[in-house]
Parts: sequence; structure tokens; C-alpha cells
Amino acid sequence: MKKKLVVLTGAGISAESGIKTFRDSDGLWEGHNVLDVATPAGWHKNIALVLDFYNQRRKQLKEVFPNRAHQILAELENEFEVYVITQNVDDLHERAGSSNVLHLHGELLKVRSSVDANYILDWQDDLNFGDYDKDNNQLRPHIVWFGEEVPALEEALQLTQNADYFAVIGTSLQVYPAAGLIDYTPRKTPIFYIDPKPIQIPNLKNPLEVIAEMASTGVEIMRNKLLSDRKKL
Repeated sequence: MKKKLVVLTGAGISAESGIKTFRDSDGLWEGHNVLDVATPAGWHKNIALVLDFYNQRRKQLKEVFPNRAHQILAELENEFEVYVITQNVDDLHERAGSSNVLHLHGELLKVRSSVDANYILDWQDDLNFGDYDKDNNQLRPHIVWFGEEVPALEEALQLTQNADYFAVIGTSLQVYPAAGLIDYTPRKTPIFYIDPKPIQIPNLKNPLEVIAEMASTGVEIMRNKLLSDRKKL
């Protein structure tokens, strides 16, 4: 029976593919204040701005590709039961071949009703003002904005609580509730923390291996260690 490897990924893993993160420097996301484009208040203030912002992100997504870190995680499915919990809204994990991907913060290639959160559609192109659901409510990006609940959190907790190995890749561990998942790992579960600028993790009782590298290099190191440990069993 394959061991369960649960992986929490953040913006750092997609940055190597050319997708920018607003947390790197000045709080801007592609030149926009996140409060204007990633909050319910921003949506109600200027729907046209928010629609255009995500239309541009959707177009950008078609121009980038999975990197080696995404690919290695997909390849690890040959050896482990791999579950990816991602804070990213891109589809790079899926395009790399990962089978089990849970998006905590929504998906760029989906839209939903602005009234009924369960009315979700696949969406590849521009979303415009006047694109409605079946009840003539405006469609909005299927993104979990700041201040909104995280519907996938319960499933993420269940996966984390059953992990034989847990990895944190390319995330600042500053965005909650995602950052709190690490506290739900079984106490004896080894944790890999891959980030070029790792932070201190207080009160962690698990075996911890910090790999202070970019995602592609760090995931390669993690894979070699996982495969070496498996041979010892």
C-alpha cells in the first residue's frame, strides 16, 4: 500500500513558471491593490475592474507552463498516494499530471454565480458584465477572496490528518486558514518545508526538514529523500 504524501503549495511554486505573487514586495498584484481586486468590497465597488483583472490573469495563464516542481509532484504518484492542496488558482498542477488537486482559494478557469456559490461553470475565455447564471445573476470569478469562507478547508483538514508525509512548498505560511493546516498533521508525520526564505515554525512537534531552495530544486531534493526513506522500510 502506498504511503500518503500530502503537499501544501503556494505562490512560490508557480512563480518559477512566470506567475507573479503580490506578497513578494509591495502588496500589489500585477499592479493592482489586492483590496480592489480580491475582496467582496472591491467587487461591489467596481465590477468592471475585477472582471478585467481576472480576464487578464486567465490570458496570462495560457502563456505559462508547469515547471519541474509541478512535474516531480506528478511523477511521485508512481511511488506515493499524492494529494496536492494548493493556495494557487492556476491549473499548473493539473497540466503537469497531478491527479488529486484541491484548490483552497478557487480556480481561475472556473466562474460561479454571484448569488449561488454552488453554481459553478468551467470558463476558458473572458468573463463579461452581462454573463449570467440560469437565474440572470451576474457570474463572478470562482475565487475565494479575502474575507470569504474557504469551502474546501474541511476536505483539506481530513487529508492533512491522514498524511504519512507532509510537504509545504513555496508558501509564506502567512495566509490563514491554509497556514494552519500544518498543525493538523499527525505528530510523527515528517514535514518537508521548501522555500528560499523559510520562516520559523513555532511549537511544531513533528520531525521537520527545511530545504531553503526554490521549488524546482527543493522538490527534487525532497523526492530523493522520500525515495531513500522508502527503500529503508
